[in-house]
Amino acid sequence: MARVTRPLRVLIVDDDALVRAGLSMMLDGTGGITVAGEAADGDEVPAAADAHAPDVVLMDLRMPRVDGITATRRLRARQDPPEVIVLTTFDSDENILHALRAGASGFLLKDTPPDQIVHAVRQVAAGDPILSPRITRRLMDRAAVEAGAYQRARAALARLSPRENEVVLAIARGCSNADIAAELFMSVATVKAHVSSVLTKLDLDNRTQIALLAHDAGLD
Repeated sequence: MARVTRPLRVLIVDDDALVRAGLSMMLDGTGGITVAGEAADGDEVPAAADAHAPDVVLMDLRMPRVDGITATRRLRARQDPPEVIVLTTFDSDENILHALRAGASGFLLKDTPPDQIVHAVRQVAAGDPILSPRITRRLMDRAAVEAGAYQRARAALARLSPRENEVVLAIARGCSNADIAAELFMSVATVKAHVSSVLTKLDLDNRTQIALLAHDAGLD
């Protein structure tokens, strides 16, 4: 997603009206962010996205009719989709992996401090994924041992050029585009071009999925 210079537009999706109200009050009081709209269930997300054109969606996982993972997958399949941060009380390995593989750019728990939620909104809008520190290591450990993941990941990475594999490895280590440019002696624009090429070749949505693939392949 291109860097946004106007106020970031956020869509809040949660079946709890009190949670929606609390997040709305918190974010609307932050400079450079506006709550563009709300939805109370996953089946309301397509219409809400059409109506409000959000840059970032804060997505609950468990909702009565359509869950957050399904809603995220459908939203990310659209043309020029918003970034999605899953914000939930349920941090099981399955929920985390399914959400990220559905295209979410972040996964935070609802007890995350407000300033970190604000930071996460800004970070994913700028194209950088974010995960709650409490779950990052566990997620990567699980991804690395998932049945068949190693072979699938190795086969996928074999389709990349040597330079693209170097970029993938750097992303897996958490390097920013500027860090990768300095490490590999290339411009930031060239790094972005390599990242875009990797996403296209491997049919991935974002850097988080690149990092997961690298860990599946044992490149950590």
